[in-house]
Amino acid sequence: MKKISFLFLFIFQALIVFGQADTAQKIIPGRSNSKEQQDKPYVIMISADGFRYDYAEKYKADHLLALANDGVKAESMIPSFPSVTFPNHYSIVTGMYPSHTGLVINNFYDRTLQRFYSYKGPTASEGIWYGGTPLWVLAEKQEMVSASYFWVGSEAPIQGILPTYYYKFNNATPIGQRINTVVDWLKLPAEKRPHLITFYFPQVDHEGHKHTPDSKEVENAVHFIDSAVYQLTEAVKTTGLNVNYIFVSDHGMTTVDTAHAMNLPAIDTSKFIVSGDGLLVELYAKNVKDIPTTYERLKKDAKDYEVFLRVNMPQHLHYAKTDDWHNRIGDILLIPHWPKIFVLGKYKPDPGQHGYDPEVVKDMHATFYAWGPAFKPHTQVSQFPNVDIYPVVTQILGLSNTEKIDGTKHVANEVLKK
Repeated sequence: MKKISFLFLFIFQALIVFGQADTAQKIIPGRSNSKEQQDKPYVIMISADGFRYDYAEKYKADHLLALANDGVKAESMIPSFPSVTFPNHYSIVTGMYPSHTGLVINNFYDRTLQRFYSYKGPTASEGIWYGGTPLWVLAEKQEMVSASYFWVGSEAPIQGILPTYYYKFNNATPIGQRINTVVDWLKLPAEKRPHLITFYFPQVDHEGHKHTPDSKEVENAVHFIDSAVYQLTEAVKTTGLNVNYIFVSDHGMTTVDTAHAMNLPAIDTSKFIVSGDGLLVELYAKNVKDIPTTYERLKKDAKDYEVFLRVNMPQHLHYAKTDDWHNRIGDILLIPHWPKIFVLGKYKPDPGQHGYDPEVVKDMHATFYAWGPAFKPHTQVSQFPNVDIYPVVTQILGLSNTEKIDGTKHVANEVLKK
């Protein structure tokens, strides 16, 4: 196993978020697996935030590569647009693009609710913001117990349902304790044992933002996750259960031009609500009559960025048509060209960023590895959209889904044993 510096482990195992971290496990009482579900397989879905498609090879993540080579390895996985954390984690577990789940970006405005959503605020745990049916909701509806050691949406009662076992996000709990919790879940009696477990690592994304993808800090973070995944798989073996693993990331990371970061063009805030981030700025008109003239002016003056109306967004982005109750994509959208970035607020942007169109910027592509008894051995597949993971998991767990999703069974047919 690779050695990890004591300082690095200390930082990420002892880091406590601002204020009092809530590290207590939440348990929904009265839940159990039906007799039929007790015999179903097990899936642990692991997300390493910001783990770019090429990081394992680039930084020689030997354990991950060995596990992937024994199972399934994708050339890359294509994130949904915008290629940022909350929409993509949620697309992975719903099989739907952000415009169809309503979680359209990390921060946005809802015209109907007349409220802002913030991924860092209390809105993250309010069910009203989340459309679609996450995998744990689908499982619980069919009397299959689920558990989450962090995932976007797992703290919110979506359709009134939470995972049976879950935690509120914090950085306080050491990785060893998190692994022990997963093992404890899998050692529960069959009627209480979760068949779907989600698990999340933030380290690579954090270091990528601060130090860029080519930094020693990112290399160390990749090695940390490589070792932690190995520890997890070895610990799970002690349960005697034959578990399936899916290792994914939400997006990649690239280096941006912070020396020439762009200020926003003049926008009349008496006529428009401004939201978004440095790679996608959304303007919500207070009166639709103001849209045409503002759009034409912005488009005429645009340099190093594109200006779109919501109705003329490029089709491949799947970022225009929304259900009425979502109503969350701006009327006018500003999208910088790579490696340009807008400055929003008073702080200089980090040198590492994500959010660009993954069809244009390959650095946005994410990772997909999978191994376990359900997966074909020694299989490599070409790149695919992250919404295709949903049918893979439902097929392994034997869950029925009659709702319309954007994902297809193409990848499931390629990677799963018949």
